[in-house]
Amino acid sequence: MDHVEILSRIQFAFTIAFHYIYPPLSIGLGVCLVFMEGLYLKTKDKVYEELTRFWVRIFALIFGIGVATGIVMEFEFGTNWAVYSRYVGDIFGSALAAEGIFAFALESAFLGILIFGWNRVSPRVHFLSTVLVALGSMFSALWIVVANSWQQTPTGYRIEGTGLKARAVVTDFWEMVFNPSSIERYSHVLIGAFLAGSFLVLSVSAWYILKRKYEVHSRKAFTIALWVAAISSLGQLFTGHQSAEVITKYQPAKLAAVEGHFESAPADMYLFGWVDAEKQQVSGLKIPGGLSFLVHQDFKKAIPGLNSFKPENRPRAVNFVFQTYHLMVGIGMTLIGLCWLGIFLLYRKKLFQTRWLMAVFVGAVFLPQIANQVGWYTAEVGRQPWVVYGLLRTSDALSQAVKAEHVLISLILFTLVYVILFVLFIYLLNKKIQHGPDIGQEDPETPSSRIEL
Repeated sequence: MDHVEILSRIQFAFTIAFHYIYPPLSIGLGVCLVFMEGLYLKTKDKVYEELTRFWVRIFALIFGIGVATGIVMEFEFGTNWAVYSRYVGDIFGSALAAEGIFAFALESAFLGILIFGWNRVSPRVHFLSTVLVALGSMFSALWIVVANSWQQTPTGYRIEGTGLKARAVVTDFWEMVFNPSSIERYSHVLIGAFLAGSFLVLSVSAWYILKRKYEVHSRKAFTIALWVAAISSLGQLFTGHQSAEVITKYQPAKLAAVEGHFESAPADMYLFGWVDAEKQQVSGLKIPGGLSFLVHQDFKKAIPGLNSFKPENRPRAVNFVFQTYHLMVGIGMTLIGLCWLGIFLLYRKKLFQTRWLMAVFVGAVFLPQIANQVGWYTAEVGRQPWVVYGLLRTSDALSQAVKAEHVLISLILFTLVYVILFVLFIYLLNKKIQHGPDIGQEDPETPSSRIEL
């Protein structure tokens, strides 16, 4: 790789990784808001209304930062990846247009009612806006994942032109949308977002419980988020297996990389380890034939190894892909154990008295975020050297006129701006958490008059 490619990949990875902190939080938090406000409508318990008001403010903060951090990536497509933009323009144009029409417009339109509609519209209309905002955030993620999944398993297209002028043109829109990996990857991403948002609620609520503040509110919010997280943690295990089956069929080189499997033979499954790519050896704790069993239900059936692919067509950073994949799986299993321990103690009516577990939940807010990030690294780095799998190499997708110093300067500037945004986000988030829910009073940020609809 030359310097332009390395810096461009680092820049895009940094900007999208930073952006990816926020959409999963808004998606998962939106689901929790639906349950909170739905319980308020059902029970008329003011605690649920006050909880919803409090978390709506945090949702608005997350949504705003997410929009601001996502804009930069669109410019990078044109500046750093001009050949790529031309190549996938027809595909991405269709998917992103659908996102704008069917998802972002829906989410943005009803976000105003969600934030400012308290005491202006009826409770049922406000609840409807909460549901539609939550659905809008999910639909937005759908079209982004569809576009990215097409890069992993391209279908429904034809290639027009040659060389730098080549581009993929949609021949069947629905075949492009429902490409072989889109549904599996979308479900996996969506459940990861549910975990990220629910663990934010769990963390803040556990902190309040430890500080003996807003205990009635916090116990109710913790219970809602715990059930969302517990069910999602099991769902993530299922969707992760489905995604692995798709990789087995369509990206066998990536499958070999995630387990450091070099020779075509029965493949072991490592719980953890270290890959020495030069010696083509893996050291660590393993289940002999475990990967073969997961893929073929046969411990002795061979799995294609990295050596069965041409060196120029296989992932280079094998140990990196191995480590990120196993970190993702390890965190996923930890979340399952943590959530269902919480459910067990909740059933035994001992959860909120188990202070050490509350302290664990305070810090566990980082685990879904880390898992989401390293899962994305596994998917994208494991796809290399292809930016569109089997069709366009990453090294061929770069802009021809951009120099390394241009990318470096913009990377430094983006880093400074994103650091400022992150500090601002943490400051405002902490300020809202310290303030806590408004108990026994109307939201001071909205007028008291209500228009019944």
